Amino acid sequence: MTELDSLLAQDQLTQWLPQQRWFASKTRDVAEVQLSDVLRLSDEPELAIGLISARFHAGTHEFYQLLLGVENGRLALDALTSQPHAAVLARLLTEQADCESESGTVSFHWEPDAPPLSASPSVRPMGGEQSNSTVVLDDRVALKAFRRLEAGNNPEQEMLRFLSDRDFPNIAALSGWYELRGDTLSTTLGIAQALIHDGRDGWELALDELSSNPDRFLDRLHELGEVIGTMHKLLGSDASDPDFAPEPSTPEGMSLLTATIDEDIERIFLRLPDGVDALRPIQGRGEEIRDRLQMMSHAGTGGQLIRHHGDLHLGQTLRTPDRWVILDFEGEPARPLTERRRKRSPLRDVAGMLRSFAYVASASALLRGNDVPEDWEARARDTFLDGYMGRVDVNLLPPGHAAVASVLGIYELEKAVYELRYELDNRPEWVPIPVAGIERILGEDIP
Repeated sequence: MTELDSLLAQDQLTQWLPQQRWFASKTRDVAEVQLSDVLRLSDEPELAIGLISARFHAGTHEFYQLLLGVENGRLALDALTSQPHAAVLARLLTEQADCESESGTVSFHWEPDAPPLSASPSVRPMGGEQSNSTVVLDDRVALKAFRRLEAGNNPEQEMLRFLSDRDFPNIAALSGWYELRGDTLSTTLGIAQALIHDGRDGWELALDELSSNPDRFLDRLHELGEVIGTMHKLLGSDASDPDFAPEPSTPEGMSLLTATIDEDIERIFLRLPDGVDALRPIQGRGEEIRDRLQMMSHAGTGGQLIRHHGDLHLGQTLRTPDRWVILDFEGEPARPLTERRRKRSPLRDVAGMLRSFAYVASASALLRGNDVPEDWEARARDTFLDGYMGRVDVNLLPPGHAAVASVLGIYELEKAVYELRYELDNRPEWVPIPVAGIERILGEDIP
């Protein structure tokens, strides 16, 4: 049995880790990368989980998961896509094995109604991910390995298990998961889900149909609203589970939320660049935006806080011939795990989807050269909200139309300010999209 750490040079790891697409801190200077622990899973073929600690000059650190495999005496730093090593993970999952080590126990779980896997499953990578890595096993199960690890249960495993146990049909059902319970770190390491074969990415579908038949996609949005409303109703339905039991919204909680958004507004408006034409509609209006936020917070109180998706937009959906499927319940990967598991108003998800309609309407012109009808975004918002309000439990929402509109406006403003910062840093040509969103909110009457 190979001593895996003897095959791994620290300087090799220090150079390799920051180059990976899933490394979360590319803009920070890495002081040191160490192999903290090796959790053995199999001797033939040799496979282990490597817990990698990346330390930064500020004194903080992050943990990452590697799957270390040995073939012919050579170490693979990322053996997830290797068929013999992925087959080990598949076997451990279906056998619901426990792998003990000095650092803790890696436990594998498989749901009773999960699809069977062959003894030597086919393996292919699933592309397009940024923060994690997924392979498809036997063309029927998608196995996702979480890369950046934090102590606690990953919200994607929790949310999928909750919704799968209650037979919610609009997800890729949870098939299994594996987790570490150790002295240093206890966390979810990965999940397996049923593969959706016949789904189209919701964002790409929207772009296609906006080019050919914008009204057709509007019809789909009513159904999507119904799906999200039903999902929120289900997520707020179990008062016996402390991780999912609804909690009342309080004025103190609203004050904390608005204070956080207020700080973000102040920070970004202090550094808005001069002379950018796209910013002119909001240039110098930071105080006005902050005042608007305070007025909306006074008008929007009440309702319940529940577990929610946390990063909902069209790109987190698939459309099959007969249904919408909601994906990626991990929340915003850049946020801490405790924040991603925090209960919020379900309107936070709604705001994310409404902002997605603004994006896809503009992207249709930017990416496809197709100008959508001027009123399309407003019609999309109304259609989605009509479907949503028809299915959600209204007791989860603030009482009355005015309060709902105010809370929704707060979360839309939060999203638009985040988008503004992101586009300024990454896609300057997209800056007009969040600017238009902020300008719209400023122009609306306070309910």
